[in-house]
Amino acid sequence: MTPVCVYIDGFNLYHALLKLGDSRVKWLDLNALSRRLISPKSEKIQSIFYFSAFAHWLPAKMARHELYVKALEARGVTCILGHFKDKDRRCNSCGATWIAHEEKETDVSIGISLLNDAYKQRYEKAYLVTRDSDLMPAVRMIRTEFPTKQIVAVAPPLMGHSNDLITVCHSKRKISPAQVRACLLPEKLRHSDGTIIVRPLEYR
Repeated sequence: MTPVCVYIDGFNLYHALLKLGDSRVKWLDLNALSRRLISPKSEKIQSIFYFSAFAHWLPAKMARHELYVKALEARGVTCILGHFKDKDRRCNSCGATWIAHEEKETDVSIGISLLNDAYKQRYEKAYLVTRDSDLMPAVRMIRTEFPTKQIVAVAPPLMGHSNDLITVCHSKRKISPAQVRACLLPEKLRHSDGTIIVRPLEYR
């Protein structure tokens, strides 16, 4: 069996899920979804990684996101979190000022994880769920240093592939809305720390 790792860009996937117009799909089981992406007769998942960051300026959304991360952990998904940086913005025309929020570390974390796991021989095939072309250098290096390893670009639902990214990957896949709807988490889960995780009302 070919060892496989799955790397999921959380915000790329989240913005694609919004296009489905159904809040239930935000309670998505990434373990089940990953198993629909692979070829189960010849491939075996070693690890699933979810990369994201908490929107600290939106407390209600952040609380749901924190709960979702715990639910993913309960399903065996490794969650790697970056952060948002506050940035002062100003309109040159009217002089208005505001605070913007810029996500930091996610693409770097994905690239480092891809490379680190390749060097540690944790996979022979990696599924990369993202449209972020910033990951091209990491994929190129893997292809150079590990020519037998395969990288699959996976487009989120209702989103096209990054034309640049697929030029350096070996193949491509696409997540369908039907796959998403078939892979929702149950209403209740138990975390390894004993916590009972209950699906938020907003996702019912």
